[in-house]
Amino acid sequence: MTDVLPVFLPLIGFLISFLFGKQIGDRGAQIVTCTGLIAAAALSVMLFFDVALGGHPRTHELMSWISSGAFDVSWSVRLDSLSVVMMCVITIVSSCVHVYSVGYMSHDDAQARFMSYLSLFTFAMMMLVTADNLVQLFFGWEGVGLASYLLIGFWNHKHSANAAAMKAFIVNRVGDLGLALGVFGCLVMFDSLQFDQIFMQAPSQTETVFRFLGHEFHALTLICLLLFIGAVGKSAQLGLHTWLPDAMEGPTPVSALIHAATMVTAGVFLVCRFSPLFELAPYAKEIVTVVGALTAIFAATIGMTQFDIKRVIAYSTMSQLGYMFFAAGVGGYGAAMFHLMTHAFFKALLFLGAGSVIHAMSDEQDMRKMGGIWKEIPITYAMMWIGSLALAGIPFFAGYYSKDMILETAFGAHSGVGMFAFWIGIAAAFMTAFYSWRLIIMTFHGKPRADHHTMEHVHESPFIMLLPLFVLAAGALFAGYLFYPYFVGEKVEAFWGASIASHEALHEAHHVPSWVPLAPLVVALTGIALGYLCYLWATNIPGVVARLFKPIHQLFFRKWYVDELYDALFVKPAWVLGRGFFQGGDQAIINGLGPDGLASLSRGGAGVLSRIQSGYVYHYALTMIVAIVALMGWLLLKLKGVI
Repeated sequence: MTDVLPVFLPLIGFLISFLFGKQIGDRGAQIVTCTGLIAAAALSVMLFFDVALGGHPRTHELMSWISSGAFDVSWSVRLDSLSVVMMCVITIVSSCVHVYSVGYMSHDDAQARFMSYLSLFTFAMMMLVTADNLVQLFFGWEGVGLASYLLIGFWNHKHSANAAAMKAFIVNRVGDLGLALGVFGCLVMFDSLQFDQIFMQAPSQTETVFRFLGHEFHALTLICLLLFIGAVGKSAQLGLHTWLPDAMEGPTPVSALIHAATMVTAGVFLVCRFSPLFELAPYAKEIVTVVGALTAIFAATIGMTQFDIKRVIAYSTMSQLGYMFFAAGVGGYGAAMFHLMTHAFFKALLFLGAGSVIHAMSDEQDMRKMGGIWKEIPITYAMMWIGSLALAGIPFFAGYYSKDMILETAFGAHSGVGMFAFWIGIAAAFMTAFYSWRLIIMTFHGKPRADHHTMEHVHESPFIMLLPLFVLAAGALFAGYLFYPYFVGEKVEAFWGASIASHEALHEAHHVPSWVPLAPLVVALTGIALGYLCYLWATNIPGVVARLFKPIHQLFFRKWYVDELYDALFVKPAWVLGRGFFQGGDQAIINGLGPDGLASLSRGGAGVLSRIQSGYVYHYALTMIVAIVALMGWLLLKLKGVI
């Protein structure tokens, strides 16, 4: 029972708070959902010790879900090292977000509904990571998409929030089409959607080809790429990333939950779960590596120029996800999961810390209107420092162990794409440190740039909002050091077991030249120093650089014009096509010749007939005579065979 309970406690919390929110009130909904998530987190940690550290993986079959002929899919809870790591990350971060939301959303009119959506989101993620087959995984995958739509658009009185929710939902559907095609491909190729069956048969299918879109493709490569398309959408990788910054329209706890440890990491989990297939499709792995590396540098360039505090952190998330993907692409699945775990702590800490800043600044998010507040909110300031140090990879914070291991794994792969990813990762590490300290200095240091009224009301957040920050800060401080031996060190084989593919890339990472682990630290310290120089000591430099390199600065600031490009290629043509179908097809043809046309004809005929109703007897007599003459004429013609 305790094995299954962590998965369903969030569902129970959702049902109670959503269905009976009015009866139990906001406080009751908060107690139910927070208690459920904290209990789920505690049980997940117990499972981590038993399954991952104790070496007792298992699968619980709950019921037969779909049975049609020879096709049978069960609803199961798969507990292996990969699953329980994700369970711990999801429930711990979600618990912190739930508790934080009690304070952050205290003035909202729909607190019970908000808490229920958080729990629904968590349940969908738990279903996804404990799935034992692709149907169940797809169910959780789509559930996460639905819940994210509800959370991003929670403040539905704002047009921008509704538009952002729609954008996230639609862009993710593009990726989900790839995932669905990958599921169909697995069913055709393996005659099963159960993970163990797929992984067992995969080595015997290395020569199989599919005919797809009129061409022949290596079957495993095609399936892996289709699954990866799903991961690209969910994890906001280059090409399907445009929904991520707009999703900041949701409340800050939503940003922490979606962009730190849950929804956006689902794609990384998917690639690692299917690592046995990716190991048999080297071309697909190379594409994963290149896309991840390009995403890391692409997002970092944008993050250096943004002014919205939440958007800077959002682009940082996108960049760090790129690291995770290129780690998986070179075969370092353990390193990818290690960074996923550490990143969850320090990125959730940064998002919730940013929420504390926004709370203190009377809902202001523009860093150009902040500054000079570190003495007013010292605890939040310290928490943001811890998160930023971990993000920049400074010893001995969590990010130092995980991000450096990713770079060492990329170098140790001894491949062209591995070296490409390594150097791109080094450049992105420099940018990450720079924009992190740009954020800290613009937000907390210098002269106050807010108006007098705002500065008078700057205050530290209540304890209910600070408590989750302390929990996440502990993870950002110690998670890297404590779990390094298990995720990527000497205990890696026993820890991961058969839950992910081979660990050769991780072994090579421990034998790289001494300058390789030193390089990220050097560029990170250089980025921090440059941040101080530009935004604290010589504050005119950013303006001068922006003017001298205006085209490049505008390119980064306008997010490489990808939104404008998509608007021209997809959105506007879709509007034109839709309007044409609506006005020309639906209104003019279907309605014009159908319901509207018949109604118009009936109305016109009725108008003509109504003129006959004059009220004069001789008019009616004339009409009757004409009708009788017409009837007799028709009968005569009929009798003579004319008609």
